[in-house]
Amino acid sequence: MNFEEHAAKPLLGEYGIAIPRGELARTPAEAAAAAARIGAVVVKAQVPTGKRGKAGGIRLAATPEEARTHARAILGMEIAGHRVEKLLIEEQVPIARELYAAVLNDTSTKGPLVMFSTAGGMDIEEVAATVPEKLRRLAVDIRRGLTPGDAAKLVQGLALGWAESEVADVLVKLYAAYAAFDAELLEINPLVVTTDGRVVALDCKFVMDDCAVVRQSEVARAGTPDPLTALEERAKAAHLKYIDLDGDVGVLANGAGLTMTTMDVVRHHGGRPANFLEIGGESYTQAKPALELLLSNPRIKSLVINFCGAFARTDVMTQGVIEAIEALKPRLPIFFSVHGTGDEEAIRMLKDRLGVTPLATMDDASKAAVDAAGGAAP
Repeated sequence: MNFEEHAAKPLLGEYGIAIPRGELARTPAEAAAAAARIGAVVVKAQVPTGKRGKAGGIRLAATPEEARTHARAILGMEIAGHRVEKLLIEEQVPIARELYAAVLNDTSTKGPLVMFSTAGGMDIEEVAATVPEKLRRLAVDIRRGLTPGDAAKLVQGLALGWAESEVADVLVKLYAAYAAFDAELLEINPLVVTTDGRVVALDCKFVMDDCAVVRQSEVARAGTPDPLTALEERAKAAHLKYIDLDGDVGVLANGAGLTMTTMDVVRHHGGRPANFLEIGGESYTQAKPALELLLSNPRIKSLVINFCGAFARTDVMTQGVIEAIEALKPRLPIFFSVHGTGDEEAIRMLKDRLGVTPLATMDDASKAAVDAAGGAAP
């Protein structure tokens, strides 16, 4: 789950990281009133995406009237597909130096990674590609966390002067917030050293692990969930694990890993998956609503059904799918791959009731589905 800046920054404040004074505004009048209370401000579009400044969504205002003018221009803008409906009106801070700090989940170390750079205010991907020596990384052992000594070493020798200890302290606090809020990413860009002797977080990007939303229910209320498509809304109401994609090969499998692997094999053969849909051991009861969902997608031209049984029996899952097919009578071509516990019974049922013989492997079934949908994508 993504959080807009106005919702993310207070979480930093809870851990003692300095943030500018700011107020939320939804109209030009509210923006002007906030600026009258604060003074010189920055008018910031609030959308769950980056590069707002390049899109014209961040502007300086010296007076309330200037804030009102900027608010009129920014409200209603489209930034990366998001319509701007609210603004953060924030005090201007005297900047002496811009830095970058983040803690994120690292797939290579399978743990937290602290990143720090003196090239703040830039796209970190650009920094990593063009001046990698300016980006320092530290993998953290979750059993001990990020210690003050670790943070001090990470920022040592970067000519930060008086701010070195303050910046190290921010990194320790940032890691603590990352752990406490179940973050996938907690980023400050820029973290600024001010001319009046402060270290302040001027921006904050926070992405929460979706699996933690239930545990972090109070915090999650301020988040901005990704908008769902109509099919995803239907799937959510039916308690189906479904993600809408733009392809034409439907995918139905048991287990998230098997579903994603099937999608990868479809892509390997030049096809484009139309969806992620995993029904697991609930296939017996969920097959009909799942199949109804897929059949209502006009893009789908073929369907691959992949069952692999370990604890869940493939014959029980297959029976649910057979009953759904008999009830709904789909006209699109369907290709099966069935292996594991109960597969002999499952294959016999498919032959007897549908006149269908599953293909020998997942690879064969996926390729057949791609071919039936019209072959490899251009």
